[in-house]
Amino acid sequence: MTGEQVTSNLAREGDVALLLAGDGKRFICRLCAGERLETHRGIVEHRALIGLPYGSLVTSHLNYPFYLLRPSTSDLIREIKRISQIVFPKDLGYILLKLAIRPGCTVIEAGTGSGGLTLGLAQAVMPTGRVISYDVRADMQALARKNLALVGLSDYVTFKLHDIAQGFEERDADALFLDLPNPWDYVAQAHAALKSGGFFGALVPTANQVIALLSALEAQPFIAVEVEELILRPYKPASTRLRPVDRIVGHTGYLIFARTLLPGAREPGMKPEASEMEANNHEDEEEEA
Repeated sequence: MTGEQVTSNLAREGDVALLLAGDGKRFICRLCAGERLETHRGIVEHRALIGLPYGSLVTSHLNYPFYLLRPSTSDLIREIKRISQIVFPKDLGYILLKLAIRPGCTVIEAGTGSGGLTLGLAQAVMPTGRVISYDVRADMQALARKNLALVGLSDYVTFKLHDIAQGFEERDADALFLDLPNPWDYVAQAHAALKSGGFFGALVPTANQVIALLSALEAQPFIAVEVEELILRPYKPASTRLRPVDRIVGHTGYLIFARTLLPGAREPGMKPEASEMEANNHEDEEEEA
């Protein structure tokens, strides 16, 4: 390991750090020499962390052990302050893939909520891309701004306090995601904001919401509509008793994806819900025949 590599692995003032307690509890903080982390497991002075290599063991004033680590995106999203439900990390990773989010993209989201999805999108589009986040609640966006500032991603997000029923202000966006209770009311507005061939996504918790959204997508120039649900089953990571954890999150939401077409471009009779999975199933059936 070179001297440069060693130096780059040292905790520096201004870093966003993760302190992992011995019992697994996580604490996220931005390191500042004059600050300290206060927990019921004791106090950890930030100045005692600055300059230490990540992966170090530190102790609180009560001699409780903590591990100094760099936080993952999942850590950041799970530990941010929130006053609303967030998009879970298991769904976020898939959303980034399905919407082809990458550096340089322009991505629109509505609504902002507590900023969990905003955080993930901002990390994915940086350093040259942009996230435009819409919400009608000032308190939601105020909290999201604080969360994004904490992790150093504010420069990649534009917050807009605006009712999207009046339409989005952007055109030719690469991707757009709706995390709203009634996304079907804004499908036309979403289409107008996206470039032709752009990526649309939404998340809703119930089946009747999915049906309403599908009906709205069928009435607009969208194609390749997909409805999916992701189930994550964690295991207890113990070599002597590996088995599933006692409780799992059975359902978080349904994910709906689609692609935009130019008005009138969808061939009459072509199903908008045609998907890669359906095409593969059809091929398998032909081979069996």
